[in-house]
Amino acid sequence: MTAHSLDDIRVVEIGTSIAVPYGCQILGDFGAEVIKVERRGGGDEARRWAPVRDGVSVTFLAFNRNKKSVVVDYKDTRGKKVLENLIASADVLVQNLRPGALAAAGFDWDWLHELNPRLIYVEMTGYGRTGPRHLQPAYDAMLQAYSGVVAMTGSDDGPPARVPLSMMDMSTGMWLALGVFEALRRRERTGEGVHIEVSLLQSALAWVAAPLMGVAAGEPVPERLGSGFRGNVPNGAFPTSDGYIFLSAGNNDTFHRLLDAIEATELVGEPDFEDNLARVKNRRLVNERLGAATSRFTTDELVKRLEVAGVPHSAVHTLDQVLTDPQVQALGQVMAVEHPALRNMTVVNTPITFDGEYLAHRSHAPELGADTGDVLGSLGLATEEIDALIEAGVIQAAREGDRP
Repeated sequence: MTAHSLDDIRVVEIGTSIAVPYGCQILGDFGAEVIKVERRGGGDEARRWAPVRDGVSVTFLAFNRNKKSVVVDYKDTRGKKVLENLIASADVLVQNLRPGALAAAGFDWDWLHELNPRLIYVEMTGYGRTGPRHLQPAYDAMLQAYSGVVAMTGSDDGPPARVPLSMMDMSTGMWLALGVFEALRRRERTGEGVHIEVSLLQSALAWVAAPLMGVAAGEPVPERLGSGFRGNVPNGAFPTSDGYIFLSAGNNDTFHRLLDAIEATELVGEPDFEDNLARVKNRRLVNERLGAATSRFTTDELVKRLEVAGVPHSAVHTLDQVLTDPQVQALGQVMAVEHPALRNMTVVNTPITFDGEYLAHRSHAPELGADTGDVLGSLGLATEEIDALIEAGVIQAAREGDRP
């Protein structure tokens, strides 16, 4: 089994939705003990997000494995003391509550650093630490729009479109995890914790770095290209008789091999197709003529022809095809696991192997409050104290068996 570098690290997550949960799941995959602090009355909102199968949110399962769940009402003075003790025991605290909410509850950085000088505190927001929008909430799609991604996405004759994935959330979660690793190395040298700030907008700006730098240098604002790429043509999805195929020809040699493969040699020598700069300038014409040629073949026929010709390509797969694809299956990253409630559960492992092994899937996303008793017991609270807090509604445990 792969050794984990974070086996002795305790992470307290006060996170909801995707960004912070995903980042902390990465830390959990690397061995950290991740304690997810959730609110009473339902916990993380993602627990109720679709799709729900067998009473379980698949979305929640996707971003919360290898964690423990503790339910504490820290607005209550007794619950606040419990959270203080938990943070005092932690190496890392991560949160993405409404900007300023945790500080307003008494947990600002100065106080946290005094409570636990070795604490690494990661604060995630939508728009960043300063500026006219820094107190406003934000979500993935909003930041795709705000940062220019939506304006560049979609076909040139249709409305702009978002990328139908939580790319800003998940990438911010990755930066979160990377920042924690850096902070842990710094702490080894200094013995001191650090305050890390990440935001969806900053991640979004990193995504659009190249086109943004182009506009800053005087280039025109990029137009929508559908599946195309502004740097070279052809590059994108082209129709077949039964679907679409994605292909790319970044130089003249590959382009001529493409023309041979699709039996469009009549295009050889046309001035509008002469080189990549000409093809970029005449993008619509090139795509139209090539599309007319590719549509004469089935997807399977075209895949075989392009493979023989050495032209970079891929069939446009739907997700059910991805699950059964031989290459995907060979990697072993997508794997079936047993779950007590969900039938036919499949997980996608963190995309990295060590000596050929993926990081361990140690536990499923926890039931709400499933670990409250055990975690509070680890802080030194006696069974009677835990029972009293449960009775008072300050904490919530999923089952009697969760108490120490």
